[in-house]
Amino acid sequence: MRLLTRYIVKQLFMPFIFSLLIIVFILFTQFLLRAIDRFIGKGLDPGVIFEYLFLNLGWIAALAVPMAVLVAALMSFGQFSEDNEITAMRASGISFTTIVRPALIMGFIIAGTLILFNAFIMPEMNFKARMLSGDIYRKRPDLNIEPGYFMDDLPDYSIIIREKENDTLKDVRIFSKSGRETQTSIHSKTGELSTIDDAIILDLFNGEIHELDLRDYGNYRRIEFVKHKITIPADDLFLNRRDTTSRSDREMTIGMIIDKRENILLRQNIVKARIGRAFIRTGLDSIVPPTFEASEFAITKYKESFSSDTSKSGDEIYRKEKDIDIAIRQLRNEYNLLRSYNKSDNKYEVELHKKFSLPVACILFIMTGASLGVLFRKGGFTIATSLSFGFFLVYYVLMIGGEDLADRTILTPMVGIWFPNILLFIIATYLLLHTVREQPPLRFDLNIFKKIKSKLNESKSSDST
Repeated sequence: MRLLTRYIVKQLFMPFIFSLLIIVFILFTQFLLRAIDRFIGKGLDPGVIFEYLFLNLGWIAALAVPMAVLVAALMSFGQFSEDNEITAMRASGISFTTIVRPALIMGFIIAGTLILFNAFIMPEMNFKARMLSGDIYRKRPDLNIEPGYFMDDLPDYSIIIREKENDTLKDVRIFSKSGRETQTSIHSKTGELSTIDDAIILDLFNGEIHELDLRDYGNYRRIEFVKHKITIPADDLFLNRRDTTSRSDREMTIGMIIDKRENILLRQNIVKARIGRAFIRTGLDSIVPPTFEASEFAITKYKESFSSDTSKSGDEIYRKEKDIDIAIRQLRNEYNLLRSYNKSDNKYEVELHKKFSLPVACILFIMTGASLGVLFRKGGFTIATSLSFGFFLVYYVLMIGGEDLADRTILTPMVGIWFPNILLFIIATYLLLHTVREQPPLRFDLNIFKKIKSKLNESKSSDST
């Protein structure tokens, strides 16, 4: 039995690695085509570019692993069935549950590893990728001056050169940008560019400066120089790495999400306490209705009964109505704040469930892939990929839809995130049971068409008579 286990795991492992590499390559290529414009003209170091691409491999791998599991299961068990190995194993007294057990164990191992990855590693990669992306976005293009092209990316100047030889710039022309009181143009025969910690130094040799006062065109000055130095502040010219503790829900580990939800719960309790005190000030009990509409209805009803009380004086009624109007305005603000906290809490709970739901789908994809592989009796990569793509597309659409509905508080996070897995579990269990019983999951009575045809002929003959 150990030999059979090793054989099945070996036959699953290689298709899994092959499929994973192919899927990661496809998803990574699509991401690269969308993100490549972020790097163009930035003068980035290749190491920064590779770091950014590597950090984005986290979410790509998390998405690719479940699909690779499904492709591997379809390929392996389809090949087993096509080569009649499943039939030979069953003839030897080995049940299909025994055959599929090593695959399920492998699925549990992959699921456990992916849970750890989603819980601790991927949030850090997402966080660092977002921070680096923001730093790249704010970075100004590097001073890679090309001969014959204007460079307009400096704060106050535009530069054009005729020729560049190593570090020496030839026939340098510099023009001040608009918005200044004095228009300046500089021409030098040669120039050199260098950098220091907080600035860029442009040394110009053998040239002249022309300055024109835009308020008085008669005020013109021409200066010749042997050497002239221009200092350009290096703010935003280089890539500055930020360090912040502000994270989105997808950049939080499980511990961070739990702490965040506890903090939100504490704030919700504070708001509910303020709502209770607002009810007490109006003369009602310190109840906290679930919605503002219910609160407004209760207070309005109390206001009407108080105003209709003949034992109350006009001043008492006026003061009470004023207090109630103030309380209603406060309650509207408090319930809006409470609604915002509920929405935030839902968002973090959704992300918490997502860290487990996709890894668990790996186990269900093993069950589905094994049954479909035996059913179709084909182990080719093309067929396996086509079937996997269809299943995973439906699963992913349901997951995205459930996540959106849960974020909008239409569904609870547990229902929204786990519904695709529940549906997949039903399908996988149905297929697996019929595979164990060696019965086709879908049966078609081909004789039914003959019966329908004969009935149609009988009805025609009766109509003709």
